Amino acid sequence: MVSGPAPTALPAIRVQVGTDGACTPAEQQRPVDHLPSHAVRLWDPLAIREFSALVRDPVFRGRGVPVGDGRPVLLIPGFLAGDWTLRVMDAWLKRIGYRSYLSGILFNVQHSERMLAGLRRKLTQVQKETGLRASLIGHSRGGLLGKVLAQRRPQSVEQVIALGAPLADWTDLAAVTHHAVGVVTTANELVFGRRLNSEGRFTYDLKLPPSVPTTSIYTKTDDVVNYRSCLRPDIPALPVWGSHNGLVVNPEVFRLVGRLLARPRRQA
Repeated sequence: MVSGPAPTALPAIRVQVGTDGACTPAEQQRPVDHLPSHAVRLWDPLAIREFSALVRDPVFRGRGVPVGDGRPVLLIPGFLAGDWTLRVMDAWLKRIGYRSYLSGILFNVQHSERMLAGLRRKLTQVQKETGLRASLIGHSRGGLLGKVLAQRRPQSVEQVIALGAPLADWTDLAAVTHHAVGVVTTANELVFGRRLNSEGRFTYDLKLPPSVPTTSIYTKTDDVVNYRSCLRPDIPALPVWGSHNGLVVNPEVFRLVGRLLARPRRQA
């Protein structure tokens, strides 16, 4: 076997630049293995990372959370979403022993008072079927709707669990979300004569202190709302890892939800 000369090592390529876009002399002399690295987080609208973690986590099979006692739970989807985004959580809640109900929302795009009217009817139906107050779990805008629904119907609601919901400031959103809100606002004005940014009563009720136990679950890496808008001094907040869309299939969220739902029922 004939062996040629050993290949000559190529010089390392320098990629770090100074503040003006040019490499500084010190940076040109710095070894490659000492260059700083920056994590790159890819946009994952389908929450594949969280769902993959969920199906491998024991909580998905009901381990590590109390067994449900048949209490009703009403799930409310987020902005531009529908019940289809909550089917994984719905099936999981039923497996661990709760009576889970979907809201009947196909797309959460109508103005808040119209959405609340449908949710009130659904809540009344759930209470008639079970004879019990329902816990509300709302994702994003669904958490805002759940908070206001509980404010107006506290006798029908056991507690509210908000997932990535901007309870402190519902206008503190990412730029792309603001554009989507603008489109939906225009559509609501044309169809119903209502603007999403002029819902005074809804905003007033949202800002009131909670009338039932309310918990905010949020992520600091939220790519849809500013996570600080999920924090209020009058509402306990619990942080988890992951993305905004991934909150509905996040194993840490499922674990927290399982424990929150198992709390003793509040007095009437």
